[in-house]
Amino acid sequence: MHVLYNFVIRLYGITIFMFSFFNNKANSWINGRKNWRKQIENLPQNVIWFHCASLGEFDQGLPVMKEMKLIYPNHFLLVTFFSPSGMNHYHKRIHCVDLAIYLPLDTPQNAKLFIRLVRPKLAVFVKYEFWANYILEAKKQNVKLVSIATILRKNQIYFKVYGLFFRNILQSIDYFFVQNDATKTLLNSIEIENVVVVGDTRFDNVLANKRNFEFKLENSSTKPRVFHDFLNGKKAIIFGSSWQPEEAILEESLSFLKNEKIILAPHDVSESNVARLVKKFGNIAIRFTQFENYNQQSILILDTIGHLSTAYYFGKVAFVGGGFSGQLHNILEPAVFGLPVFFGPKHSKFPEAEIFIEEGFAFHVESAIEFIERLNSVAENDKSLSKKAILFIEKQKGAATRIANDFHQL
Repeated sequence: MHVLYNFVIRLYGITIFMFSFFNNKANSWINGRKNWRKQIENLPQNVIWFHCASLGEFDQGLPVMKEMKLIYPNHFLLVTFFSPSGMNHYHKRIHCVDLAIYLPLDTPQNAKLFIRLVRPKLAVFVKYEFWANYILEAKKQNVKLVSIATILRKNQIYFKVYGLFFRNILQSIDYFFVQNDATKTLLNSIEIENVVVVGDTRFDNVLANKRNFEFKLENSSTKPRVFHDFLNGKKAIIFGSSWQPEEAILEESLSFLKNEKIILAPHDVSESNVARLVKKFGNIAIRFTQFENYNQQSILILDTIGHLSTAYYFGKVAFVGGGFSGQLHNILEPAVFGLPVFFGPKHSKFPEAEIFIEEGFAFHVESAIEFIERLNSVAENDKSLSKKAILFIEKQKGAATRIANDFHQL
């Protein structure tokens, strides 16, 4: 199985290389990995290595990174990413990373050289991305291996009859800090006992971001001008990280939302996609970057990256994208500001969505009619739902501190 795994990995690398000639993301993936050896040739001897698949996993690892820096201020924090979205946007966070690079392709040769050059004191894999050769090589070179914010499902290969090789990879990890009891039970079922349930570290991250934003707002003489002028004292309905299904629901709902201010933040902020949205919504919409021409439009299109989390502060409800494709975006960001949350029906891979629904401040909807019905119901109970969301998020904090403190015992 290991031989087959290595063949598939190399085939994957060849495929990405071929796509890189006409796909920007694949091109970034290839070019970003050039000269990776030179980037890590002269690192200090006290490296803590975090691997994150993408930006979402970085956000989950970031609170733990900050705690580790407090405990070990003289250690060097190396972060590797698999995806360009992580490398391209991590620097927009308030972070403590000393060096971030792309993770080289998971071949035995790359893994051996990478571990030998980096010599990490500790390797931390965030959430669910377990690269076999890196884990096996780290184990061989006596590197302590930890997985944080782990979340697994019973239909994954680790728990199949034919998944022995991949189970062995998980069994090579020294300790797991998992998000929920279900993941702990699954790991126990394959004879992994060094597991503790600590919750989702993203709660720590969104709470920290909220505190930082509110501190800046309270200590600044100026307010975010575009949001302030656009809303004129009102609260917005926010469509965050939207895809076409969410945008279609917005379009079909407009006749019921005539007196509302709407902020639309598409997941894809490319010029072609933003131009499509401008054409779709016509003269009732204005782009964030063209707000100088504001003339009482009712839809503000965020054609930039980095303003959505700020927009949630000015919202009253949020419809978060990705729920029609099974790729739900971050619903913690609006909830931390007390916004009831809407999303599409495909959210089974996201336990926070199920929990939010059970707590009563989140709703999955499948049509514009259902959205309007739910929206009217929320409007009647907005203060109680907002309070419920804020209190729930506050109760979840502390996972990062528990993980960092337990590192002492590993």
